[in-house]
Parts: sequence; C-alpha cells; structure tokens
Amino acid sequence: MKNIAVIGAGTMGNGIAHTFAQFNYKVSLIDISEASLEKGMATIAKNLDRMVAKEKISEADKTQTLQNISTFTTIKEGVENADLVVEAATENAVLKSKIFKELDDVCATNTILATNTSSISITQIAAATNRPDKVIGMHFMNPVPIMKLVEIIRGYNTSDEVMETIAELSKKVGKIPVEVNDYPGFVANRILMPMINESIETLYNKVAGVEEIDTVMKLGMAHPMGPLQLADFIGLDVCLSIMNVLYDGFKNPKYAPCPLLVNMVMAGKLGIKSGEGFYDYSESRKAEKVAKMFSLS
Repeated sequence: MKNIAVIGAGTMGNGIAHTFAQFNYKVSLIDISEASLEKGMATIAKNLDRMVAKEKISEADKTQTLQNISTFTTIKEGVENADLVVEAATENAVLKSKIFKELDDVCATNTILATNTSSISITQIAAATNRPDKVIGMHFMNPVPIMKLVEIIRGYNTSDEVMETIAELSKKVGKIPVEVNDYPGFVANRILMPMINESIETLYNKVAGVEEIDTVMKLGMAHPMGPLQLADFIGLDVCLSIMNVLYDGFKNPKYAPCPLLVNMVMAGKLGIKSGEGFYDYSESRKAEKVAKMFSLS
C-alpha cells in the first residue's frame, strides 16, 4: 500500500494527509474548494514548522512530507491510483453515502474505502457501495499528527483481511489501532459526548459556572482539559451532530442534546472555529476568558 487519497482538507483531513505523508506515503488531498486545499496545506506546513522547531523532524523531513502531498478538486482525479481512500468530510450521513457511492464507481475494485466518521454507522455508509467488505472506519483523533489512537470500526460486512490490513497500516504510521464494533458513537464518542452534554446540562441548570465545571474535571479527574473547553475545541456543531446520532441510534432520552447546546449551535457559537463558545477566543485560541454570556451568569 503506497498511495493514499484523503477526502476533505479540513482539520481532520489535513491532519490525516500530514500523517501519511510524513511516513513517506504518496498522498492525494481532495477537496471541492481550492481555498480549502490552500488553507489545509498551509496548516500542514505550519504544523511541520512546529515539529522542526521542537527538533522532532528535520527541515529535509518537512520538505519531503510536503512533496509527498498532491492536491485535487475532483474525486475521480484524486483517487486514480489510490490503494486506500480515507474520507474526512463533514459528519453528515447523506453526504458520506453520496461520496462513497461515487468512490465505488471510480476507484479500482481492490481499493479499500475508509471513513473517519466519529459516530455514523459504517454499515450504513458501506451500503452505498458494491464492496461493503472493503469499507471500514478509521476514526483518528484530533490533532491527528500527535494523537496515537485510531478507532478501527468493523462494519457488518467488513472482511478480516481488510481489518488486518488497516490495523497494520495504522501501526506503520505510528498509531495504536483499537478494534471496535459498529454501534452509534463507537467507543470514544459514546462515552465522551454524553459527558460533554452532561457538563453543558450542569451549566444550563446553573449548578456551576464554565471555569468551575472545567476546573473540577481537570483537578478532580486529571483530565488535560475541561469538558466545556474540549467541546469548544471539537466544535459545538460537531458535538451536537454526534449527540443526534446517538439519540437517533438508541432512542434513549439520556442521549438527547442539551437545549443550551442546540441554541448555541443555532446562534453560530461553535467554539474556537467561530471565535466564541463557552470561552471567548477573540484575543487568544486558548481558553483563558469565559464568553460574555456565561461570565455574567
């Protein structure tokens, strides 16, 4: 396996492309937006510069990594020689199914199709193709070049051979693969997102403020960042999307998204990406200042 195509140049997509390219795989980074591709490549270059500054890689390594990545604005061109395609588009089941149907049409018959979905059924996505045995979940963690875990999700029809191939590939790019089965939220988000949602409920019910909730979890449970800060980092729209997948999948009220989360997303308060969530990021990308609406409560 030498040629990897990555669909989506956003946070996860450019991180996945960076990781494979750094381990000398030839990567095609695909996005319908030229501007998104330029931004994604700039992010990769910036992250590589940080690694050079920390002496984790050399300047030559940085140059080689960037040379290993080619960009494309159409799926057909980008996947022409791909042994593996990793889809990292928006967390939307309809969109992902549409992408996988196109991939099935244009990719070679032996190409493995992976999705970076954090919650949507692999079996559902695979149903859009004529190769469900070659469809698998590769849920990378953010930031991809740093985080070691990859959740490997087996769809109902995913073959043992594909499972083993992707697990071995993950190890070759410095990751630790963990195999899980195909249920809403898998393991990571089935546990994490209800905790974040409950933290938002705690704020909504005025049990404590933003900093107080995060401080309890950081100091009491040794979490590196509090759940509200983490929600801002992930993106509140993403959190809401995953909670909706859990709620729709299990039909259990405990997975219903908090009304405060719903309202914040509708108001465009999405966290770091929008400049404001539970914290105000207008002056710094660090969670140093509580957002005005919560600092008054």
